[in-house]
Amino acid sequence: MMNVILPILLSISPISELRGGIPAALASGFSPIAAFLICVLANALVILPIFFFLDYLHSHLLKLDFYRKISEKILGRARKKANKVEKGMNNYGYLALCIFTAIPLPMTGAYTATLIAWLLGLNKTKSFVSIAFGVLIAGILVTLASIGVMKVLAIS
Repeated sequence: MMNVILPILLSISPISELRGGIPAALASGFSPIAAFLICVLANALVILPIFFFLDYLHSHLLKLDFYRKISEKILGRARKKANKVEKGMNNYGYLALCIFTAIPLPMTGAYTATLIAWLLGLNKTKSFVSIAFGVLIAGILVTLASIGVMKVLAIS
């Protein structure tokens, strides 16, 4: 039971998300399918609390100087990404948000995608579905990459 905590914590962390959670789960002895399911579910479920936080708590916390400074920095970075996604939204709709989330690189996961959806004022239900599908695709890519790396390391 304890070996599932680290992969879940990494999967819900804004820095590592699936890129940290899935390899940690595999290293802890989980099968690739179990690692995928645990980490993808944890990462997708983080979308709802982020929307809740942004909708209900963010405006109240802006009254605190230290929070406002950190928030401006984070939202500034997210706005740059939002501009790119917004252009894609004009052509591809919510598929653009899904594709953005599916790319397993830093600053393209569920946290940033949810921030972008919130900044653009997108429909939360459609955004959740799009981001969750993106998390699913990213999970597949990270799982396959992690299995490949583990096999290469086992051969060496």
